[in-house]
Amino acid sequence: MAENMKALMIEKLNQAYTAEKLALENLPKLAQAATSSSLKQAFETHRQETQQQVSRLEQAGQQMGAQIQGAPCEAMQGLAAEAERLIAQHQRGPLLDVILVASAQAIEHHEIAAYGTMRTLARSSGLRPVADLLEQTLKEEKATDEKLTMLAESEINPAAMQQSV
Repeated sequence: MAENMKALMIEKLNQAYTAEKLALENLPKLAQAATSSSLKQAFETHRQETQQQVSRLEQAGQQMGAQIQGAPCEAMQGLAAEAERLIAQHQRGPLLDVILVASAQAIEHHEIAAYGTMRTLARSSGLRPVADLLEQTLKEEKATDEKLTMLAESEINPAAMQQSV
């Protein structure tokens, strides 16, 4: 249990580290399940970004004098398990692509909340270099969410609607 702001920040960094490591495991599964080439590419691009995000978390820990090794992140574990369950329950095709976008956006929204909180804690603690690292990742997570929305509106959802007719 965190006893002060620094301990809380380190705990949150460790949880985010675990969440990003889970994302690295699960993004290839999402890409493999996708039928849309644009969606596959979005997942691959975000996997590459996630590798950089893991590195930033390690850098943030170093700047705080802590080694980031991970800590349980039940929210991300639940979101990842739900995505796997949904993939197993649906056949590949346009409807599964809609489900993949929804699952990925749920994960992104969790990450946006986590990074926003950590960035604000770092700013409040006077840890500007740490806040800057977290802000960079927060921007990437928001951009990924926006890209998924754009894909859903322009390609994924219309393809599923066409199949349903």
